[in-house]
Amino acid sequence: MRMAFYVLFVLLSASCSKEAVESTANIEAENALEIEAELLNIVNDYRVSIGKSVLIHNEFAYEQANLHNDYMIAKGSLSHDNFSSRASKISNQFDVKNIAENVARNYDTANKAFEKWLSSTNHKATIEGDFTDTAVSVKKNEVGEYYYTQLFINQ
Repeated sequence: MRMAFYVLFVLLSASCSKEAVESTANIEAENALEIEAELLNIVNDYRVSIGKSVLIHNEFAYEQANLHNDYMIAKGSLSHDNFSSRASKISNQFDVKNIAENVARNYDTANKAFEKWLSSTNHKATIEGDFTDTAVSVKKNEVGEYYYTQLFINQ
C-alpha cells in the first residue's frame, strides 16, 4: 500500500510540475542597452537644440517600460494597452503632473525610431513636451524585431 501511494505521488508530482512550469513560464526579452542609451542621447540632444531641458533617467519608469515591451512582444503587436495602469503605478511613486508614452516597433536603429516619432505630430509633441524624467526600453523579440517604449514624466 505504501509503495502504491509513493508511485501515485511521484506520477502526480511529475505531471503537475511539468504543466505548472510551462503554463507559468514568463520569458523576459533581453534589453538592447546600446540602442536604449543612444535613443536617450538623441532625444536629449534634440530637446536641448529646441531649448528644452535634458530628461533624467527614471529607474521605476524603466521597469514599467520594460514590462510593456515584454507585453507587446508576447502579444506580437504595437500597443498602448494598459497605459493608465503604468501611469498610475508611476504616479503612486512620485509627485507627477503628467505622463506620456511613445512606442515603436521594427526599427533597427535608435535614429530610425526617433525620426519616425518626429514625423508624427503626436509623438513629436511628446518628445518636445514639458517633461523632467524619462525611461527608454528597447527589446528584441525572437525573430530580431525591436520594440521601443519611452515614457515621459513631468514631476
